[in-house]
Amino acid sequence: MTTGPHYWQGSFIDDDEAARRLAELPELAAQTLAEPLATELVLSACQRLTDALGTAGGPVRTRLLAELTRGGIDPDEAAATLAEIADAIARPALERKLRRELGGLRPERFTRPDGRETTFEAWAPVGLLVHIAPGNAAAVAPLSVIEGLLTGNLNVLKTSSTDTLLAQHLLAELAAADPTGALARRIVALRFPSARTEWLRLLCEPADAVAVWGGEDAVRSVADLAPAGCRLVEWGHRISFAYLTRDAWSDRATLDALAIDVCRFEQQACSSPQVVYLDTEDEGELFAFAERFAAHLADASAGLPRPELDAAEHAEITTTELIARLEEHLGLTRVVAAEDGSWRILADTRPALAASPLHRSVWVKPLPRTSVMTVLRPMRRYLQTAAIGAGRADTARLSQAVVAAGVLRVTPVGGMLDSYHGEPHDGVYALQRYSRRVSVRADGAFATTACLDDLAAPAVVPAAPSGPLLDKSGVQEQLRTLAPDHAHLYFRSGGSTGAPALSVFTNADYDIQMRAAAEGLLAAGFDPARDRAANLFYCGGMYGSFISFFSILERLNATQLPIAGGPDHAATAEALVTYGADTVFGMPSYLWQLFHSQNTVLRAYGGIRKVFYGGEHFTAEQRRVLTEEFGVELIRSAAYGSTDLGPLGYQCTHAEGSVHHVLTDLHTLEILDPEADRPVAPGQPGRLVFTSRTRAGQRLERYQIGDLGRAIEGVCPCGSHTPRIELLGRYGDVVRVGTYFFNVRRFIAVAEEELGYRGELQLILDAGDGRERATVRLDERYAPDGKAARAAFLTAIPELGSAVAEGLLACTVETADSAAFERTPTSGKLRTVIDRRQITV
Repeated sequence: MTTGPHYWQGSFIDDDEAARRLAELPELAAQTLAEPLATELVLSACQRLTDALGTAGGPVRTRLLAELTRGGIDPDEAAATLAEIADAIARPALERKLRRELGGLRPERFTRPDGRETTFEAWAPVGLLVHIAPGNAAAVAPLSVIEGLLTGNLNVLKTSSTDTLLAQHLLAELAAADPTGALARRIVALRFPSARTEWLRLLCEPADAVAVWGGEDAVRSVADLAPAGCRLVEWGHRISFAYLTRDAWSDRATLDALAIDVCRFEQQACSSPQVVYLDTEDEGELFAFAERFAAHLADASAGLPRPELDAAEHAEITTTELIARLEEHLGLTRVVAAEDGSWRILADTRPALAASPLHRSVWVKPLPRTSVMTVLRPMRRYLQTAAIGAGRADTARLSQAVVAAGVLRVTPVGGMLDSYHGEPHDGVYALQRYSRRVSVRADGAFATTACLDDLAAPAVVPAAPSGPLLDKSGVQEQLRTLAPDHAHLYFRSGGSTGAPALSVFTNADYDIQMRAAAEGLLAAGFDPARDRAANLFYCGGMYGSFISFFSILERLNATQLPIAGGPDHAATAEALVTYGADTVFGMPSYLWQLFHSQNTVLRAYGGIRKVFYGGEHFTAEQRRVLTEEFGVELIRSAAYGSTDLGPLGYQCTHAEGSVHHVLTDLHTLEILDPEADRPVAPGQPGRLVFTSRTRAGQRLERYQIGDLGRAIEGVCPCGSHTPRIELLGRYGDVVRVGTYFFNVRRFIAVAEEELGYRGELQLILDAGDGRERATVRLDERYAPDGKAARAAFLTAIPELGSAVAEGLLACTVETADSAAFERTPTSGKLRTVIDRRQITV
């Protein structure tokens, strides 16, 4: 319940309590800033608030609208203000802002900007950030605080005593949208007059940075209170103008657009045109333009309510117009104004930049392009936007000229007040001004550490959403309604578990995923500074493995040979030897074929030290052969992932078998009971269900990927607190045949342990005549006698022996050349289970 005008870390307080707490602000800053703030918490809370602001009749929207209208703001304007805020803090907008200004969605995490070096960099909060907000822009105050939260600061906001309490209540709603309470602990929002200098002093003295809006006097008064070394972020008053060449000022559409720019927001925005410059020295052209533009300004102003002016604003307009009319007698000016006083054009033959009295009042001045630098540069500290009306070549040249003179942004005529998500403000990125770029330089002991933070504590991972589970058909259904701006990159799956499925990403989605996978590859033992990597994944047909690992290696600044998997094993081996590859990436089944078909060449070379694989697994016997016979020193998963979701996990140097760390920067993982939609007990196997948090278009929430796995408790021996899972195969690895369930992995294990088998294995199921038939296909190069192998399987797998003895199942073992094994044409993966039975319902 509100008990005062000030919001302080989760509650509203009165003046007396605020004064007491202000005295303790230095201690509060030290205590609060000791706890890092995850950007994910801010993004999630902002999206929840955006959703609430967009819900017509919802309690949050209703409360905030009431707060604005209670302060005398028109209901339509109040609704527009909330819509502006909701749009600015929507997750896609903030993610774009983070990527553009700080380079990624987790700027607070210490990562390696160059994979070749063990130097970690991050964006750290500047600390205690004070925001002294303007009184004429309701959205500015809360948005500045949200920028401060995105950069991890403790934020103390001061709004004017004449402002509504929108900022305080909106920030309270934002804090309430964060169940952890972390955001509330970093928000203080006070409302008091600037004349209360003692409170201003208590705010500024312990500040690490102060963001202040206002003119030179306001900035100077704050600077006097701030301590030495405090960063002053000035968002001062600015002047903007339009610049027209002869072709443009003769074009009716251009003049219509310019008139609309003059009328929007009554020129209250810094980007509103206060002056229109013409590329001429001819006074006759100047005055003729003023007369012609008047008709366009009258049309744009028609239907708009007359500006509501206070006494000071009315006096300024009257004085400016009166002086201009007096100077008409000197031939210096000409005034064209509406009879009702709703707008005015002040044509002046002197080119010097002058501030307009606003409220649809605009100067028209001559400025030949040869004088742009001379006239504008003296005012460079105040210049903001220039709208240029010209042809293509002139627009390019004039843009260079006005930027050289001090202009910060150039727009088309009619778009001066428009902006885009992530646009710099007054020539800087706000998030960078509210942050510090920090670094940690480490030694070789950190060569396999991709993120320093993972050694310190578990990352903040939002809980999975509630709702129904999603399967592959649901993902494909989403694609039918996917907006074009969310569909930049198309991939198809390899089709190893069925018909190839389509997956669609934005370019930003793809970049985030490739950077995360690159960090995982560092943890797996890949060394970009020394390893020479051959990319032997399959390529073509919209299959993504080759392209993805090309991108991953590129982001690591690694040396790579983009060869791609293909049927000409001799040419591939020759390239590996010729170009000195010591590391290979590819599918186990393809790499196994390559090593054995080119046995002599690769043994003689002996230079392949590392093997990184994906999509399948090497058996223990295959690993032994690669290590002992070919000299491979490291065999590790390059990534655990899927075409739909992208990278899901990675191995570290301590990972054994199919154990992977989860990429929690990208996904939230649930492990559900195989038979029911409930979490399994800790350490028990279950279905892996992922929620992707970094996809702009598709909402892949609670997606059943088709894999089985179990969580591994405790901190990994590598030191990372990132959670780990052991992959236990796919649902398709377990088949029902002859009334029994069989896991193909068990056949593989028996072949290794009982027969010393080192090749590939394929299980083929047929309906048969009267009873089902299971055929185990083995590579003839490594298989023992088929009868001996069959006997070993029947003995080591009791269910199989029982099904055969009971006449429920026929079991055979066949040996074949590796070329006869069935593989998916796109990815080259081995099809471990081929079910040819006709299933009827």
